[in-house]
Amino acid sequence: MKKLLFLLMTAMLVFVLAACTAGENAGTDNTSEGNNNNDNTTEEKILRLNNGSEPTSLDPPIGFDSYSWNALNNLMEGLTRLNDEHLPQEATAEKWDVSEDGKTYTFYIRDNAKWSNGDDVTAGDFEFAWKRLLNPDTASPAAFLGYFIEGAEAFNNGEGSAEDVAVKALDEKTLEVTLVAPQTYFLSVITNPAFFPVNEKIATDNPQWFAEAESFVGNGPFNLAEWQHESHFVMEKNDQYWDAATVKLDKVHWAMVNDSNTEYQMYQTGDLDTSGVPADVSESLFAEGKVNVGEQAGTYFFRFGVEQEPFQNANIRKAFALAVNQQDIVDYITKREEEPAKGFVSTGFTDPSGNDFRATNGDLVSFNAEEAKALLEKGMEEEGYETLPEVTLTYNTSDEHKRIAETIQQMFKDNLGVDVKLANMEWNVFLDAQRNLEFQFSRSSFLADYADPINFLENFQTGHTMNRTGWTNAKYDELIQNALNEADEAKRFELMYEAEKVLFEEMPIIPLYFYNHVYLQNETVKGIVRHPVGYIELKWADKE
Repeated sequence: MKKLLFLLMTAMLVFVLAACTAGENAGTDNTSEGNNNNDNTTEEKILRLNNGSEPTSLDPPIGFDSYSWNALNNLMEGLTRLNDEHLPQEATAEKWDVSEDGKTYTFYIRDNAKWSNGDDVTAGDFEFAWKRLLNPDTASPAAFLGYFIEGAEAFNNGEGSAEDVAVKALDEKTLEVTLVAPQTYFLSVITNPAFFPVNEKIATDNPQWFAEAESFVGNGPFNLAEWQHESHFVMEKNDQYWDAATVKLDKVHWAMVNDSNTEYQMYQTGDLDTSGVPADVSESLFAEGKVNVGEQAGTYFFRFGVEQEPFQNANIRKAFALAVNQQDIVDYITKREEEPAKGFVSTGFTDPSGNDFRATNGDLVSFNAEEAKALLEKGMEEEGYETLPEVTLTYNTSDEHKRIAETIQQMFKDNLGVDVKLANMEWNVFLDAQRNLEFQFSRSSFLADYADPINFLENFQTGHTMNRTGWTNAKYDELIQNALNEADEAKRFELMYEAEKVLFEEMPIIPLYFYNHVYLQNETVKGIVRHPVGYIELKWADKE
């Protein structure tokens, strides 16, 4: 990843994952026409994948998670799109100009960019969508991504108006965007689904246009042909897409199976073309050379609710963090060759001196049972506890999340003498509760939205929609804001290094491991691009 993300950062500096019923013919639909001898036979190319769970939403500013991104990234398209080298390239915009000061971008939308219903994609659709993303009434968890636009943060905070947001359709096909400060990663950020356009006419006539296949209107390589909620959804090639000639697949069937062993069984029987690697069989699959390993920028971690006892105390939080043996988790539980996370920013981000961010900032948390016990005693003394208040760890339903939770539950028992209760919830219920700061201690994950360390660190600002801990620190907030506005790359990285250290001095989280893409794939499938930022690309996929 280090090399890949270095290339990504360098390029941006220059221009600035059916209920399936398939049998032995899985992946191919045979339709016979013509005479009784079946001389005329057409074969549809059908890819069968697993989404893991129901998408949270297919409304671009709301579906801000991995369960929604895989669908959105293939049903819709922004001004730019990540290519097979994970670099932003021209997409709905055929070109753009950048002002001399690096702050104003003028995008020129393709004349043949169409919505799936045949409407033209206009600059007004982008202006409408981006201002809707930032509108406080939308309550988008992704709104913060747009704060680099002039007037955006004030509008989202209720202190400004939509008219003050520097996003303007100059004409039907020209969009102008002005930034607060030059951003080397801007063209990468706007590949994120949160920045996809919305057909203003359709959205005005039907505010729930995104909720069902029958009403969904997109502008990407595929259309939403079928959506049986909590069961499966189906995409089909979008003939209105400006680059439809590149799209080789006819359909994509997405199952919704959140059990890794069931997913693997479906892969073995041909009901899925790809699968994750269950821990129970990972050693043999790795030994047989059947596992593909790709890069992914993200962190599996736990959040403390710092407004709930006993985690209002930093020493108690640190005690729990130091009681977790991360190496044992990746060696004996997940078994996918992940790297234990000793900080929050994952490996693979290179600073201006050519050094990896993670290597430079070092290990900010490490397993130490003896120190963990001492910190727990100190924290309990500070709070006047003779007995630690009851602790419950909550996770979203998944066999792997359960195994990890049970493992660290035992670690807390062995290393701290603390009995921790476990609870699980279905994804959408879990997500709402976590966003509302209802959890005392909960499982979480972060997949990068774009390729820069600031994307990891900005999540823990006071009141940030991605914070979900209740933690606040004025010094941290100042460091992040300064980094967001700093044009000098060396100074910007120094601010980020210091901010991450502040985060771990107070420990509102416990990082566990850095993600990677570990998967099995049918040998007949080619061209799926798995972006390190957390979603997959099917525009160039094929099935032989």
